[in-house]
Amino acid sequence: MQNHQIDNLDRKILNALRTDARIPYAELGKQFQVSPATIHVRIEKLKMAGIVTGTQLMLNPKKLGYDVCCFIGIILKSAGDYPRAIEQLNAIDEVVEAHYTTGQFSIFVKILCRSIEDLQFLLINKIQSIDTVRATETLISLQNPIDRSVRI
Repeated sequence: MQNHQIDNLDRKILNALRTDARIPYAELGKQFQVSPATIHVRIEKLKMAGIVTGTQLMLNPKKLGYDVCCFIGIILKSAGDYPRAIEQLNAIDEVVEAHYTTGQFSIFVKILCRSIEDLQFLLINKIQSIDTVRATETLISLQNPIDRSVRI
């Protein structure tokens, strides 16, 4: 897959949308001294290139009672177990990210749960009970001082 070439206007648009995805095209046009139609065309091209993949509502997990964020490194019994393990992990609501990795772990997942007790239940009854999982290691996040998308 070839990278789409973006120019300075594209960068400005993307950075503005990264800050506020609901900013009106007219406001962007005024800010960057181009027409709203130009902004619309640029954003559509960025979507077609797969650079912009959509918009999403961002929730504050802490405000919803999810006080524990952790990362779990998962070692599979064999590399061939990956598709099945991902399918089973995807069915666990508390798993909010999964990464296929190199190094010690086959899969690295991010978990959000309400309490340490919930984390313990999740580990024992949902993750470690997956038959393709050989071992896990859990890292509890104490803070998340940086949380952003890629800068362009």
